[in-house]
Amino acid sequence: MSLKAQINDDMKAAMRAKETARLSAIRLLLAAIKQKEVDERIELDDAAVIAVLDKMLKQRRDSVAQYEGAQRFDLASAERFEIDVLNAYKPAGLDAGQIAAIVDEAIKSTGAASAADMGKLMAVLKPQLAGKADMAEVSKLVKSRLAN
Repeated sequence: MSLKAQINDDMKAAMRAKETARLSAIRLLLAAIKQKEVDERIELDDAAVIAVLDKMLKQRRDSVAQYEGAQRFDLASAERFEIDVLNAYKPAGLDAGQIAAIVDEAIKSTGAASAADMGKLMAVLKPQLAGKADMAEVSKLVKSRLAN
């Protein structure tokens, strides 16, 4: 079953169970997927759906930080709930050791030696790690490795 089909099935289950908050979060995800399909005139595969998921999760995390800064903990709580719902559709991520090993291998294969090579290195890493790791964390790891 594709990820999109699973999300549709979960939406129907949330409707039947009358879980309004969960249903709302799933509908937002489906709307974002549909918008991307309409804009690009394609049917999204699982990798593209995960890219949409990652974008939505990043937006939610930014919103939580801003809401907490403004002392709006009720809104931050709602965003955290949406993050939990969206995270359920992400594939199992890689642990820090696996990510470090992939980064080290990419450094060896590209011959990256300084911060100037970061773009080249990230271009190699992104297809390997997209959807499996937080790319912001990968970027921090790459910066620290190239600084040494």
